[in-house]
Formats: sequence, structure tokens, C-alpha cells
Amino acid sequence: MAVRARTCGASRPDPAQKALPWPSRGSRLGPGARRPATGPPRPLALLLPPLLLLPLLAAPGASAYSFPQQHTMQHWARRLEQEIDGVMRIFGGVQQLREIYKDNRNLFEVQENEPQKLVEKVAGDIESLLDRKVQALKRLADAAENFQKAHRWQDNIKEEDIVYYDAKADAELDDPESEDVERGSKASTLRLDFVEDSNFKNKVNYSYTAVQIPTDIYKGSTVILNELNWTEALENVFMENRRQDPTLLWQVFGSATGVTRYYPATPWRAPKKIDLYDVRRRPWYIQGASSPKDMVIIVDVSGSVSGLTLKLMKTSVCEMLDTLSDDDYVNVASFNEKAQPVSCFTHLVQANVRNKKVFKEAVQGMVAKGTTGYKAGFEYAFDQLQNSNITRANCNKMIMMFTDGGEDRVQDVFEKYNWPNRTVRVFTFSVGQHNYDVTPLQWMACTNKGYYFEIPSIGAIRINTQEYLDVLGRPMVLAGKEAKQVQWTNVYEDALGLGMVVTGTLPVFNLTQDGPGEKKNQLILGVMGIDVALNDIKRLTPNYTLGANGYVFAIDLNGYVLLHPNLKPQTTNFREPVTLDFLDAELEDENKEEIRRSMIDGNKGHKQIRTLVKSLDERYIDEVTRNYTWVPIRSTNYSLGLVLPPYSTFYLQANLSDQILQVKLPISKLKDFEFLLPSSFESEGHVFIAPREYCKDLNASDNNTEFLKNFIELMEKVTPDSKQCNNFLLHNLILDTGITQQLVERVWRDQDLNTYSLLAVFAATDGGITRVFPNKAAEDWTENPEPFNASFYRRSLDNHGYVFKPPQQDALLRPLELENDTVGILVSTAVELSLGGRTLRPAVVGVKLDLEAWAEKFKVLASNRTHQDQPQKQCGPNSHCEMDCEVNNEDLLCVLIDDGGFLVLSNQNHQWDQVGRFFSEVDANLMLALYNNSFYTRKESYDYQAACAPLPPGNLGAAPRGIFVPTIADFLNLAWWTSAAAWSLFQQLLYGLIYHSWFQADPAEAEGNPEVRESSCVMKQTQYYFGSVNASYNAIIDCGNCSRLFHAQRLINTNLLFVVAEKPLCSQCEAGRLLQKETHCPADGPEQCELVQRPRYRRGPHICFDYNATEDTSDCGRGASFPPSLGVLVSLQLLLLLGLPPRPQPQVHAHPSRRL
Repeated sequence: MAVRARTCGASRPDPAQKALPWPSRGSRLGPGARRPATGPPRPLALLLPPLLLLPLLAAPGASAYSFPQQHTMQHWARRLEQEIDGVMRIFGGVQQLREIYKDNRNLFEVQENEPQKLVEKVAGDIESLLDRKVQALKRLADAAENFQKAHRWQDNIKEEDIVYYDAKADAELDDPESEDVERGSKASTLRLDFVEDSNFKNKVNYSYTAVQIPTDIYKGSTVILNELNWTEALENVFMENRRQDPTLLWQVFGSATGVTRYYPATPWRAPKKIDLYDVRRRPWYIQGASSPKDMVIIVDVSGSVSGLTLKLMKTSVCEMLDTLSDDDYVNVASFNEKAQPVSCFTHLVQANVRNKKVFKEAVQGMVAKGTTGYKAGFEYAFDQLQNSNITRANCNKMIMMFTDGGEDRVQDVFEKYNWPNRTVRVFTFSVGQHNYDVTPLQWMACTNKGYYFEIPSIGAIRINTQEYLDVLGRPMVLAGKEAKQVQWTNVYEDALGLGMVVTGTLPVFNLTQDGPGEKKNQLILGVMGIDVALNDIKRLTPNYTLGANGYVFAIDLNGYVLLHPNLKPQTTNFREPVTLDFLDAELEDENKEEIRRSMIDGNKGHKQIRTLVKSLDERYIDEVTRNYTWVPIRSTNYSLGLVLPPYSTFYLQANLSDQILQVKLPISKLKDFEFLLPSSFESEGHVFIAPREYCKDLNASDNNTEFLKNFIELMEKVTPDSKQCNNFLLHNLILDTGITQQLVERVWRDQDLNTYSLLAVFAATDGGITRVFPNKAAEDWTENPEPFNASFYRRSLDNHGYVFKPPQQDALLRPLELENDTVGILVSTAVELSLGGRTLRPAVVGVKLDLEAWAEKFKVLASNRTHQDQPQKQCGPNSHCEMDCEVNNEDLLCVLIDDGGFLVLSNQNHQWDQVGRFFSEVDANLMLALYNNSFYTRKESYDYQAACAPLPPGNLGAAPRGIFVPTIADFLNLAWWTSAAAWSLFQQLLYGLIYHSWFQADPAEAEGNPEVRESSCVMKQTQYYFGSVNASYNAIIDCGNCSRLFHAQRLINTNLLFVVAEKPLCSQCEAGRLLQKETHCPADGPEQCELVQRPRYRRGPHICFDYNATEDTSDCGRGASFPPSLGVLVSLQLLLLLGLPPRPQPQVHAHPSRRL
């Protein structure tokens, strides 16, 4: 029987001999049914049962070889299965290792993980840890209120009267362009000595506090000097707190004036550009200073808003958005004659990082035109706030209006929507220099419990877009003790280098009264905060008793994780919290949505689920069983969860005999320790030890050889029961050293690896030992020495049978460099023990295959030869023979592909350097057919913690102009030179030169991270895994005149797919290519406009403070518009031309009532 001619343009099979269509993606299509019209068209694949296949293969006049029959290929598959199983039985040593464990049964005990008890204990420990910080917070807040109440305001206070450590002083002295150096600071700044402290990851001084004052605040103002004066007394309270709890980290008072006083003292981290740090914009301060907010921002984009004014408005809106946290909801709209949202968001949305980014990008597209219509803007804002069909904060409703001025007071709108209850506060912002009467803007704010601000220039933006928080704090202050509740924040990056932290916050209130019988003060003084490092919380969780795939996690009321093994942000911007949702940290499914909701609601629970997990190297997907157990952490907004695979219910605990422990000799004298010494490696194989914290004095190192050396040196000094060591970790390590050495002795040492074409054999254990034999194979060992962080180890535990792992390589990189002239392929399997009815998997064993030798063996096993020494069968001219993978490798492609779609073995020599690549990069046509026939399923997800190189700035020569450009006629008109338009233009020139970085600076870089070269971004990940098809069948890739036959079959007890296919002779089938490589999402992941229509479940804080009947709203802002002065303008221009640095213009640092 001859195969059909395989040349481009050859005639297609007779229509009468066509097989029935093969349904796409595994779904059977009935008679007359149509393929769904969704997604891109896919090449048609046809199922070819043997009887239908025969006529197709018998086309006359072609080669004497035919495509192999299905039963032939099934026979080859069985031979491959038997060969793999035979090698693993001989060299893997699974059965022998089981016997070794049983023979050493007296050296260990089997302990049980009881999920409910475990999670409750950890939750209790975390609660106790945080409670100690809460007590310290309360002492600080009470002391601060008393100190301020006792303080006497000094109008004539001088800079030289105040002695303090200015945290930025050292950086400013090193900077010859610093304002303080040029002006000569009058304040008595302390010069301190510092000592390195590993707890703070910094140099600190425990005898003093440090003070940080934002760059745009004048240190010598009366308000600031009085603030420094009374907060100095906090120093002793900080020290007393540390005496009572030495584990305390940063203790911070963030003042509403912008002053930060923190303990212990440490120099401020000098920024590369502008230091934009302001404590009032930190996530912890915002959360502690006010209740959640529902905010609508409306921006006047009428024709009068031009040039710098519009740019100021855009910057102001972005700065306003930065004062919002994930507990807040917001929308932004522009208005002229009518109002419309600036983005795709049509209602209030959560003010999370991604939504705020959408707003910020959309705001830049605002264009000024038309006439001012306050009515349209306010009606739109009130309608937004009255929409009760959406998720929102339901607290602190407010409207923020940015305008250049107008005459209309829109009283009818306020009467309709807001009076008499005035449940919505209105804040108005007069932006730019102009001649308009601002009385209407003041009136709007004052009659709606808000505040009026002026933003005449860039320097006023940050101050005036954050002081509205003082107004929102009034009801909290008036509520008194009821509002003094400790809140715990999301995870965020500490500005002083502590790493990832959460912060407990407590507001500090002004307890003074303006006079006898007067109303009490309603100003918030600031927020007290105490940091808790995530690492300190992690230390309270079980590390190694849960196994490689068990873990503890915790989430807050937003569903964001504060503990999770997948919480690994690649880059952090300390201006924003780290907000990784639990459903993004794992692969989302309905069961996890239910678990997340229950945890947010503060419930207890337990559930066993089948779910998908991503491998550690993010190349594979495994379907696994997991047990979830969760409880709330009392006195916090957090909930704690525990995840355990069924095989991690039990674990081993080494039980070194009493006789050994009683010797009291160094551990190096213990039995089996000698097999950790490098002198034993040549005979016993190389040992890698997991870099765990076995003892407090053990020096860590990324180099495992050096770490082992440090370990051995320390073991010469300590005894087995030393208090400075973790006996569980240490004893299990020694136990597994002996266990794996016995495997060498019983199995590996007497075997000839070359006979079976093996580069190495290995065993890895829960105890932290990885033994590789022979010793020389360790030179090419690239797996992680920590088994719990090794992908092969974790996948082997989750999968039955033999797990193949080809070397990882990127399609863009050069081909694999050969190890000893070949490539190694790992094959591993878990060792399952059953001891007294208790099942566990304490180890993984495996072999490393020689690629080149096994590729030749693969050809023989998938051929008509029974063994390698048998001569190849030749097909005579008058006989019909089936092709095989050896003789016909020029016409027949034979490959083994793993469950992730990566090439493992091929009969094509030129593909050996492509082993480890996604198969679509090797044969896109065939991989697409396998996917279409449900051999593979695709899973797409998003990595919200990725880091991307910054995009190069665009060079748009014809970009739309964002500034006002005068005409020649304007320049010739004297009246124009005194107009607001001229003033606006000169402001653009002046501030563009002086404050260029305000508009252009990268916030992450400007705020003090000189190492920032990458920015956070969202990456789309695609993984493939085996689909529902387990059968063996032949199919055809219908591609016109270039159709290809192929056969695919899963190999039993492995993660391999055996594929035999005709080699393509045409390029016309290269229509589609499956992508597996991680790709950057320009729009930051899935479409935000769609996601906000189905928001994830969350809960805000339980109590809202947005109303108090005794609130005094008379202080609602004041200011006067002033016309531009030509004299002032000329003076500023002269200063600029002469190169004289302008003195900082005085800013309104606090409301007049803040004079205490």
C-alpha cells in the first residue's frame, strides 16, 4: 500500500473517500451543526478511523512506504513506556528508597498537620504580635494629644530656637545646589552617629528621632517651628515603647502640616531628582486620617481654560487621585456646556492603582473648548453620587470642581440635590492666574460644608489637593474616642528601606479649645503609625512542615493578599500600595471566589477543591487537589488561610537517639554528618543543602558551595540540642543525608550509567538534601538547591508517574549549548510512603537523560527494529512497507512533547538544539492541530507584579499643542501684553524652565529610588496543559494541497505526548501560531472598562465618620484673585535671566485655625 504523493499542488483525495469532520476543541458536532463562529478560523482536522484511512494511504504511483497504521504506532508507544519505566525502576530507586525509610523507622516520627488547629494557632500568634503594636500606638496617640494640648503657641519662635535632627540635612549638605545650603539654614541641626541594625536594614540612632519636612514646605515658617517644638516630647515615648517591646520597628508621627517625626533616627534616603515625599500622601496616612470617600471630580474645559491653566488642572487632578486609597471610589468628568466622563468609566469605580492610571491617562486628553456650564457639571456629579446600583464606599460623598472661574452659583442645583441635609461636600479649586471674581466659588464651598482653594501656580498643587483631608477629619475629631480605632493597611513598600510592611494607624486629634466656653477644636493633628515587616509575620507561620506545596496566606477586606508565596512584586513604587488580589495570586475559579468571599466576611471554613496551579517556573499547569482552611484574625481586618495538598497531611520529624544527644559533642561528630563533607562526594555523590536558617549564626550565601562550607564550620562548634539552632531543620537534614547516602550504596554506586545513556541520577528530600551522582554531574546541575523552590520537585509531588523536564530556553536566545556534547533532560518521580496507614511523599528521585543517545534510542523504539543492533529493514521495490521514525526520518516527524507543549525528544537531528522550546516555535502547524483536537487546553492569566523596561519617549513632531500660542497680531497689540493670555504664556515659559521636572519627572525616580530602571507593568501569561483526550487516534491537518497526516497518543505514567506526523512540504499551512511566551499588555491587562462592570466582592471599613451635628463649617477657605503685575513679571524674568534662584514662595501650610 503506497502513501499518497506529498508534493505541493498534488491532487487532493477523492471526495467520496473523505472522513467525517473532527469537531473542534473536543466537542462533537451533530449532523447539520455548524462550528461556532467565535475566535479565529482554525485549520480543519479530520478524524481518520483505520478503515477510512486505508484508501487515503493507497494513492497509486507514489513511494513504496505508507504512513504507519494506528496499531503500529500504539506498539511504538508501549515500547517507549516500557523503556522509560525500566530505566526508572533500575536507577530511580523508588522502591529501594521506601525500604530504606522503613529500615530507619527508629530515626524519625510521623507527625500530623491538623489544618484547623494550625491556622487558629497562627492567627492567634499574629493577633498577639499586632496587639503589642496597638498598645504602643495608643500610648503614642494619647501622649501626642496631651503634649499638643499643653503646648503654648509661639508667634515669635525662631529657627535657632529649635534643635532637631533633620533627616535630609546630610543629603542637602552634599548637594551644593540645595536651598538650605545657599540660604544658610538657621535651625540648630544635630549631627548624629549611626550604627548598622539588621532589623531595620539601615543605620540608626536609638537616642534621637529624625524629622523629614517636604521639599515644598518652608522649614522656617511659624507653623512648622511650633510643630517641631511640641513633637520633640514624643522622643521619650518612642524610646519607652521600644524598651517595652524591643521588636518594634519604625514608629512614626505624620503631622497634618507635613512634618514627619520618626524613631529611631536614620538619614533620609536621598533621591536622584526631586524629593516629592510628603507623609500626607502615604497610603497609611490617608487611611488613618479619614473615613472612605465617594468622590466625583469635575473639570472645567471651557474655552477660557487654556495654556498653563489647563495643564495645571490636569496635574491637579492627577495629584488629587493620589490622595485616594483602595477604600475610596471615584469618577472624573469634564464639562463645558455639557458634562461627560473623561474615561470609559460611567460610574464610580474603586480608586485602585489600575483604575487611577486609566483616569490619569484620560485626563491628559482633555481639550478646552465651548462655554462654562457649572450646572451641567454639578448635575452630572450629583447623579453619580446618587447611583445606588453600584458598589461604592457609601461614606464622605464629595464633589471636587476645578475651574478658572465663573459667575454662576447654580443654587438651584444645590437646592434640588443637596439641601437642606448637605450630605455632599463641595470643594472648589480656582486654578491659574485670572481676573475673575472668586466669590461664587467660595460661596459654593461654604454653603455645602466644603472648602475653597486657590492653585495659582505649580508649587501650590500638592499642598492644596491634599488639605481637603483636614475637612473630612472634622467628624472623626468630634466623634472622639469612638473614632479612635486602629486600622491596618494594605501591604506597601517602606520609604526607608525596610521592605514590604503593613502599618497600624491611629488618628491624633486636637483636644484644645479656642477659649473658655468655645467649641472644641475639630482639627486632626495627624496620624500615628507603627510598621510591621511582612517577614516578621511570616516567621509566625510554619515553614517546612507543610511540604513544598503547602502554604499560609492572608487577605484583607479588599481581597488583597498580605501573605502569599506568590506575592513577589518585581519592582515597587512606594507611592502606591502593593495590591495583589487573592484571585490574581492564584488561578481564579468559582471555588476560590467562594473562599475569598467567606474570608472577607470574617467567617471560618474548610473546603477541599480540585483546582489548577501554575508551576514555579510558570511554564506548566497542573490540576491538583487542595484543602483550604481559613479563620479571621481577631482585632484586625485580616483573614488567614492554610492550603495543604492531601499528601502533606503528614510529615517526617527526625528523632535522633538519646545516646547521640547525650554525647554533647559537636554535630560534626554525629553519624551521617560525614556524608555532608566534600571529601565524601567522589564516592557518595555531590550534596547540595537547602539554604535554610538552620542556626542564627549561620552566614547565608547564594553560592551553595560556600554555604555548605559555612554550615560545616558552624557544626564544628554547636551541639545537637543547641538553643541557637532550629532542631527540626537540623535533625531532618542529618537524617536525609544518611537516607540518601544509603540509596547511593544500595542502588547507584554499582550501576553503569553509560549503559543506559544517563548523565546523572539524583534524589531530593523535604529535609533539604539534593544528592547528585556521580560527583562530576554536579558541575552541570542548575536546579535550585532548595527543593521547595525547585520546579521539578514540586511538580513531581503533584503528579503521578514520571515527570519529564527539558531544559528551559527562550525562542529569542541562541540554541542550547551542549553539556559534554549533549543536553540533559530531567525525569523525576515522587517517593510515596505508607507508614501505619499514613501516606506521605518525603522525597523525589530521578535521572538525567543524555539527549543525543536517547534521541537515537527513541528512533529505534519507534521503528520496526526490536533492538539497536538489529539491521534496518529495507523495503523492496515491489513490497509495501510502513514508514518508521528511523528509516524514514526525512519524511516522518516523530516527537515527544511534554504536558506544557515543550519539545522533549525528536527524530530530527537538527531539532536537538530546539529541545525545551515551545513546540509551536518548532512546528506551528502541528501544534495548532494538537490544540484544535483537544490534546492541549490553554490557560491565560495576568501577572500584575511584572517589571518592564521603560518605553523610549516618543518624538511626535506634529503632536497637538497643549499650550496657547499667540499670533503676530497678538504680539503687536499692547492690550494683549497685560491680558490673562499673555500672563498664561509667560507662566508657561517661566515655570516650564524652573519647574520642568514637576511635569516631566518620573515619580518613582523623583521620590528617591535612584536604582529604578524598570517600572511595574502587567504581563499576559499563557500556559498549555493536557486536555481531555486520552485516546490514540490518527487525524489529518486539512490544508488544501498541503494536508498532513498525524498520530498522537499519551504515554502512560508520564507527562509525555507521542506524536508521529508527515513532515510538511509546503509553507501554505503556516496560518496560525500559538503563543506561549509572556507578553506585555500595553493596556495594563484585561480591559479595565469591562472589569469595573463586574467588580470583585469587597468590604470597606465597618464604621463611617462623615457627619457630626456640631461641626463648625464656617472655616471654608478664603482668597482673593489678583491681576497680573507687569512689574512682578519683569522682575521674575530678570531673576531667571540672571540665574538667581527664586526664594520659595510662602505656601499656606495649614488652615488659619491650625495656629494652636
